[in-house]
Amino acid sequence: MNSAPVLHLTNGGTSVIIDTSTAGLPAILYWGEELGEQGNLEDFATASRPQRVSGGLDTPAQLTLVPQESLGWQGTPGLTGTREGLVLFPRLTTTNVSSTGSELRFTASDPHAGLRLDGTVTVTGAGLLRQRLHLTNEGQTPCEVGSLLAVFPVPSSAVDILDTTGRHLRERSPQRHTLTTGTYRRESRRGRPGLDATLLLAAGESAFRFESGEVHAVHCAWSGNHQLLVEKTPTGAAFIAAGELLLPGEILLQPGETYDAPDALGSWGYGLNQLAQRFHREQRDRPSHPRRARPVTLNTWEAVYFDHDHTRLTRLADKAAEVGIERFVLDDGWFRGRRDDTAGLGDWFVDDGVWPDGLDPLIDHVRSLGMEFGLWFEPEMINPDSDLARAHPDWILQAAGRLPPSARQQQVLNLAIPEAWDYILERMDAILAAHDIAYIKWDHNRDLMEAGTAGSGAAAVHRNVRALYRLLDELKRRHPALEIESCASGGGRVDLGVLTRTDRIWTSDCIDPLERLVIQKYTGLLVAPELMGMHIGGPVSHSTHRAHSLAFRAATAVFGHYGVEWDIAELAEEDTADLASWIALHKRWRELLHTGQVVHADLPDPAMDLRGIVAPDRTAALYAYTLSASSSSYPPGRIRLPGLDPAARYTLAPAAGALQHPDAGHSPLDWSEAARAGTPLVLSGRLLGSTGVQAPVLFPEQSVLIEVRQVP
Repeated sequence: MNSAPVLHLTNGGTSVIIDTSTAGLPAILYWGEELGEQGNLEDFATASRPQRVSGGLDTPAQLTLVPQESLGWQGTPGLTGTREGLVLFPRLTTTNVSSTGSELRFTASDPHAGLRLDGTVTVTGAGLLRQRLHLTNEGQTPCEVGSLLAVFPVPSSAVDILDTTGRHLRERSPQRHTLTTGTYRRESRRGRPGLDATLLLAAGESAFRFESGEVHAVHCAWSGNHQLLVEKTPTGAAFIAAGELLLPGEILLQPGETYDAPDALGSWGYGLNQLAQRFHREQRDRPSHPRRARPVTLNTWEAVYFDHDHTRLTRLADKAAEVGIERFVLDDGWFRGRRDDTAGLGDWFVDDGVWPDGLDPLIDHVRSLGMEFGLWFEPEMINPDSDLARAHPDWILQAAGRLPPSARQQQVLNLAIPEAWDYILERMDAILAAHDIAYIKWDHNRDLMEAGTAGSGAAAVHRNVRALYRLLDELKRRHPALEIESCASGGGRVDLGVLTRTDRIWTSDCIDPLERLVIQKYTGLLVAPELMGMHIGGPVSHSTHRAHSLAFRAATAVFGHYGVEWDIAELAEEDTADLASWIALHKRWRELLHTGQVVHADLPDPAMDLRGIVAPDRTAALYAYTLSASSSSYPPGRIRLPGLDPAARYTLAPAAGALQHPDAGHSPLDWSEAARAGTPLVLSGRLLGSTGVQAPVLFPEQSVLIEVRQVP
């Protein structure tokens, strides 16, 4: 253990310098690129202390891990609360510190306020900065926690902010702002992160992009209400803070009780590519990360909706097996009373009117074709028109003796009620135990509103998130091989809290490939591609009514957890062969796609999109070049292929897509023709990454896949 007052934590290419001698709590003095040996760090701490200034405090406050007003902090406080109706002004002071080379543990207490704070600051093997905070009530009376925020300093060079917003069918739309003095805050009050949630809040150098500009970002690993803010004070200090957004009375600590704040995770990079790669490595390092190849999945929703006809579904399964599908998922409509979305949620029994012989005949047929079987659930929801609601109306989240506004004709089940939790566990466990089910699509199709406990009206979001986590953990304990997808109206619950317990997210209910280009790009700032459901939709998108070629639909989805969301039962012979060839291509590249580094090129023309995945050893890569609209250049000029080893030599060749169209009227592309002739061009990784190659001429809304392989 290291007992020096100023500590240097390092791991995964990241350094963090922490001064443990600051007034109150420790302070992070530096967070960024690995520094190596730095000599006398106490001198650095001394050099970092602010001066007293005219009109200011006699002892200037420093930005600590949890900044406190009692020590002169005049920005957003890290901890707020009340005791017996009186505002708390805690003065937590460090009482114990221990550290290793990559982790700091500390305890701070305020006997007068009756509070103890235990914290852990870790630089992970992936180079993330993780903070965990635990607040204990050591007083003799109850204490209400208002907020507990983890604080991450950002350098003075940070002048631009990036976050995302969105809506159903268009999640994770980027938006940028200038970082000025004051606070920019993003809050989720939806009981889940929400379709408009920002996955992270980033601050960086002017006009930082995917390949350039130092940038830092923070994510709150929590599946309920949360807050992220970036603040710049008049003193010049700037920071990002993250934590749970607590409703009044939601955390009332009795004497001896502890509130565990959600994990807050920070990443940095020279460009968003590096920043995202750290998050991806962190996910891949977790013990629960899926290790086997991600099964190519067919989901039945956009194929049949509620029409659960056994004959129709078996034909769909036959075609799925023919084209190389490895998992067949039966979506909404299989349980009692569920003929549309107005009834049945909560009655988790196989509907014998639709399935007189149960689900086993379909499951057995699917398994005989060599595919796994998956099933849709929405365990946290309830329809007022259900046997469960009629028997237990008090199990519905509500306040003031009335139901909250309806959404999708459904309400929310209060899983914090032990009997409700037990019922859902029993029903799901019974279905899983009775059938050969490898996968659950776990949906959550509405936001929480007026989320109170019936009778008392007490706020219940926090307790429902904890109940959800316990339910997921228990189902995984009972069924260790089970895989679970976090769906939530598509992308409404995408966070590293739920992904600790699940195996992928459904990225969006919109499968239009043009929309998915942006949705997947910015979801990928946080989520590794193998954890992102990316499916091939039908020829006409159900959500936008745009029509696209199979090649464009398939190329846009190929990097992720591949699948099909399309009625392919009566597919023509030519389309069947094309779909099978795309699935085969994905399988050939799957190991690289799901272990490699994701890269995006910063191209000058906004109509041009270049993204790819490079093998961990940089011996191969697969890129997708897409023209999303008509280009301002014709021919379009060069495209760069980032992420390769500058010193290595590579061949490049078209892998699939719309490289040559009979109506285009342009000549063949020389580098493509050389590859087709068996004499591919050989170029250095430095040239490919810095200068690039001539882009193919494409029509708008077309993609080409380009494979790159290192020459021995």
